[in-house]
Amino acid sequence: MTPEDLRYTAEHEWVSPVAAGGSGGVRIGITDFAQDSLGDIVFVQLPEPGTEVQAGDSLGEVESTKSVSEIYAPVSGRVVARNEALDADPAVVNSDPYGAGWLVEIEPSDPEAVAGLLDAAAYQALTEN
Repeated sequence: MTPEDLRYTAEHEWVSPVAAGGSGGVRIGITDFAQDSLGDIVFVQLPEPGTEVQAGDSLGEVESTKSVSEIYAPVSGRVVARNEALDADPAVVNSDPYGAGWLVEIEPSDPEAVAGLLDAAAYQALTEN
């Protein structure tokens, strides 16, 4: 399942505009493909709000029963929110990766950067190869 209305990275993160308030911010998570590959997620390490991130740099980690994987920033900007619910229940990333399992919200330094990410068809082709 690859939602058509999101953008994606080759590192298996998804990006969605944040609807609330029209802030221009984006919500980020890992894809269904990524969570399925990782297995049962047991811990998520995320940056605090206010943290500046650069596109392509690590912004946290997802630990599963199989391995630890880096989460990469799809865009440069400032973290404005983190999903605090994952501290208590990181398995939500497995059960609802595109909804309640979101990771962070970033206010991009370049709002146009999101348009340069993969669309659903390109991401789907990437995961099929």
